[in-house]
Amino acid sequence: MSFPNCSSPSSFILTGIPGLEDAQFWIAFPFCTMYFMAVLGNITLLLLIRRDPSLHLPMFYLLSMLAAIDLMLTTSTMPKLLSIFWFQSHEINFEGCVAQMFFVHSFSIVESGVLLTMAFDRYLAICKPLHYSAILTGPTIAKLGLAAVVRGTAIVTPVMCMVTSLSYCCPRVIHHSYCEHMSVVKLACGDTQPSSIYGITAATVVVGSDSILIAASYMLILKETIGLSSREASLKSFGTCGSHIGVILLFYTPGLFSFYTQRWGQKIPAHLHILMADLYLLVPPMLNPLIYGMRTKQIREQMLRLLWQ
Repeated sequence: MSFPNCSSPSSFILTGIPGLEDAQFWIAFPFCTMYFMAVLGNITLLLLIRRDPSLHLPMFYLLSMLAAIDLMLTTSTMPKLLSIFWFQSHEINFEGCVAQMFFVHSFSIVESGVLLTMAFDRYLAICKPLHYSAILTGPTIAKLGLAAVVRGTAIVTPVMCMVTSLSYCCPRVIHHSYCEHMSVVKLACGDTQPSSIYGITAATVVVGSDSILIAASYMLILKETIGLSSREASLKSFGTCGSHIGVILLFYTPGLFSFYTQRWGQKIPAHLHILMADLYLLVPPMLNPLIYGMRTKQIREQMLRLLWQ
């Protein structure tokens, strides 16, 4: 593997998964399969919702947002990751690295906001059904989606400004599969403390506040479903909430593990940390169409009708 010339700050080298270089060629096959399933599942979900007017409802608009975000989140990293694993294409230019970092971190925050909105949607549908259609109108959903995008962009833009203002030491080797914020900042020659403090504070505040509000929404939903007279309705609500909570945990847990390990997890093997970071961008986008989409009766019926045709 060759290193870029120290006189040229135009590129970095992505190592892939440190410690598993010999196995990366084979690791790429399950990664490619999961990426294909994520792309196919999310595009299918978007097409089903678009072609059926009966699915033009707040819940399905939110599912569309989630599918679009997942497509952008995975596609911003997986093609380059697979080219590293299969074709030894380790070099990435500085602008491409910054763009990849922006998409990964901003869309992760946007997805967190959409998951919070979806939890609020389920709370209104189950606990306040009489007010649901009055509160969650089409324009309201659009504004909530726009707010999630603006929040993600506003939080990540200062990070990008700090990253681009730093000077970087040689060799410019990023011990990661993609341009994660702290992996890049560790290569800087100057003072990285402001960037590091801002990054950890932003992640903690966003994930902490969103996860607390999501947990509160589902606790209120579960409290409401316990009081249902119909056992079948209670079990259905428990099943729906359980699957949604499972997806949310799959989204937050690997992300936080990767984020905090990058700063304080020196005793954790590097390959375990990087694998978790890679799966964080693959597993939730692959499972979201199945759990949020196929478990929804209207989506499932539309899919079966399409397959029958």
